Amino acid sequence: MAIKVDYVVRETGSNLFRNLSITVASILTVMVSLFLLGCALMVSLGVNKATQRWQGGIEFIVFVNPNSTAEQVQAIDKALRDSPEVEKVTYVDQKAAFEEFKALFSNQPELVDTVTPDILPPSYRVVPKNKSSEAVQALSEQYKGKPGVRDVVSATETIRLVQKLSQTLTGFMLVVAGVLLGASALLVLNTIRMAMFARRREIEVMKLVGATNWFIRVPFMAEGLVQGVIGAGLAIGLLVVFRPFYERIVPDTNQFPLFQGMVPASSELFGIYAILGLVGCIVGTLGAGVAVTRFLDV
Repeated sequence: MAIKVDYVVRETGSNLFRNLSITVASILTVMVSLFLLGCALMVSLGVNKATQRWQGGIEFIVFVNPNSTAEQVQAIDKALRDSPEVEKVTYVDQKAAFEEFKALFSNQPELVDTVTPDILPPSYRVVPKNKSSEAVQALSEQYKGKPGVRDVVSATETIRLVQKLSQTLTGFMLVVAGVLLGASALLVLNTIRMAMFARRREIEVMKLVGATNWFIRVPFMAEGLVQGVIGAGLAIGLLVVFRPFYERIVPDTNQFPLFQGMVPASSELFGIYAILGLVGCIVGTLGAGVAVTRFLDV
């Protein structure tokens, strides 16, 4: 027996409205769980952007004056690479610094338009062998005031604290989101089970006249998919509304430069929106799939 689109649409809509209260509960649970998942991903993305300079064990950065002579730059490079206290040195030229600047301030295009690579300082990212705060501070002080050095910036406990808090907060939200997604799948399953029980007589008649298993299952699975998609759409809408509030919560970047880039640009959230949509589809379809497998007597 062929499956027609209008039949699937009609039966899916009928099932959704037959148990409206449970359907709404399923959609809201999907929405809340996916919103928490989206918040966790957004915070993680923001913190990674804000602290990307300090990835890979980098403990301090030596900024070089853009107008330094070749001899001065060579002397700085030699001093860093020959130091027995330095484990690794990475040179970041002005072009790479500009690309990093554009990534950090992607949500402020008007600022990016006023900056060119030639005004940004090249830098050396330094990983010392001894990463204790006292040793890092003492080592970084050796390069302050050297000819050609513009500034030396050390990683602080603040950076490590922000990263640790972000990991803890993100982990907590992911656990809660996972639990709620499990509850969402169970609610979808229960909704489909009740719809199947309410139509058990119709299902028996359909089977007697030759309806295939998939002909009976598809409308119920479509019902679960619709619940997941609607929940994901509402979660994405909530995340769009929440982003400006999140931006206000983040400390002023003029006073706290560490938080530059902490709020992802709207365009950077499209990947998160896609993830939420995909997870919503999976949760709805999975719950419905288990229901039609377990409770449909075929």
